[in-house]
Amino acid sequence: MKIISKTVLFFCLAFIAPSLHAKENHRNIKSVKVEEGEGKMPAIRLINNADGTCTFEKGYIPTLRHASTTTFWSSNKTEDWEKNAHPAPRRQYVVTLKGNIRFKVSDGSTFLIKPGVILLAEDLKGKGHSWEMVHSKSWERLYIPIQDGADDLFVSDH
Repeated sequence: MKIISKTVLFFCLAFIAPSLHAKENHRNIKSVKVEEGEGKMPAIRLINNADGTCTFEKGYIPTLRHASTTTFWSSNKTEDWEKNAHPAPRRQYVVTLKGNIRFKVSDGSTFLIKPGVILLAEDLKGKGHSWEMVHSKSWERLYIPIQDGADDLFVSDH
């Protein structure tokens, strides 16, 4: 019985006491300071040229800014037609959660999207873009459509 009592006491001291101390510390927090300055998430935007071809530009999306969106959905499946050249079906953010994807635009230029880089698909006309998985078996992503006429928040590096 003494062994069980000592075990219970040890458990309380080792696991519960630090938890109580952490809760006490959280009660003492009066406010949380939001990071100052503008944070950035790397982004690449697909756009149409005047002749309907597709190109891309590198830049970023500022953090802590509200985008005008109303819905999103996820996908981890791909169909063969998606890998062939196609325009974006709508203005949307595509956020990669898992996988490395090489995109190709009309002039043959390519870029790599990996987790942490936001793709902004705005190439709504013409042949559009194509893509392939690179050293990945699946592409897990979120599609987040941008409301018509809303700012996409993209800031170009140029």
